[in-house]
Amino acid sequence: MTTAEAGGAKPAAKDPWELPDVSGLVVGVLGGTGDQGRGLAYRLARAGHRVVIGSRSADRAEAAAAELGEGVEGADNAGCARASDVVIVAVPWEGHAATLTALADDLAGKLVVDCVNPLGFDKKGAYAIVPEEGSAAEQAAALLPRSRVTAAFHHLSAVLLQDPAVERIDTDVMVLGEDRADCAVVQALAGRIPGMRGVFAGRLRNAHQVEALVANLISVNRRYKAHAGVRLTDV
Repeated sequence: MTTAEAGGAKPAAKDPWELPDVSGLVVGVLGGTGDQGRGLAYRLARAGHRVVIGSRSADRAEAAAAELGEGVEGADNAGCARASDVVIVAVPWEGHAATLTALADDLAGKLVVDCVNPLGFDKKGAYAIVPEEGSAAEQAAALLPRSRVTAAFHHLSAVLLQDPAVERIDTDVMVLGEDRADCAVVQALAGRIPGMRGVFAGRLRNAHQVEALVANLISVNRRYKAHAGVRLTDV
C-alpha cells in the first residue's frame, strides 16, 4: 500500500494534454473524393500517415489518391473501412445513413470519426438540420453499434485543407465521444496537422450544436470573404 493510499489521498489528475502516439495509425476517409475528405486526406498524409480514400467507385478513389500524392491510396468504401485503424466519415449528409448502414460490418470494431454537418440551404443561406437521432454523430452511433463513434473535424475550411501553399491551419478541433480514450486518439490525430489542436468537448449528445455551428461559420466566411475556423480560449 502506498503512502497516498494509506492516507486516503486521491491520485494526481491526469494531464488533459497528455495524448497517445498515433503516428502509426492508418486513417481511412469515407467521402475522400469530396472537398472536405480530400483535404483531410491530404493533410494527414502530409503529416506522415498512411491514408486510404474511400468512395463508392474504387476507380474514382484511386484517381483522387493519385492526385493527392505520396501516402494516399484509394479503395471502395468497404475496402477503405477494412484497411484502416481510424475511419473519418466525410460523406454528404444526404448519403450519410445509407453509407453507414451498408458498412456496418466493415466498420465493426473500428474507431469512427464523424465530421458530417447536417445543413440545408435556401435564399437566406445555410441553416442547421436536426436529425431524428439528434445529430449526425448520434445517427452514426445508432447505425454502427459495434463501432466506437466520435465526432470531430467539423469546422475546417476545405479550401485551406487542400491548399499546398498553406503550411499551418490555426484552429481548434472539438472532439466529442463516449469514451475518453477514443477522444484522446482523435485529439492527437488532429494535433498531427500543424496549427491544429484537438480539444475534448463532451459526449455525443452535445454534437448537434457543434455540427450546427458550421451554418454560422458559412455566414461569417461569406460576409468577410474568409475561411474562419474556431479557436477556444483559456485552455
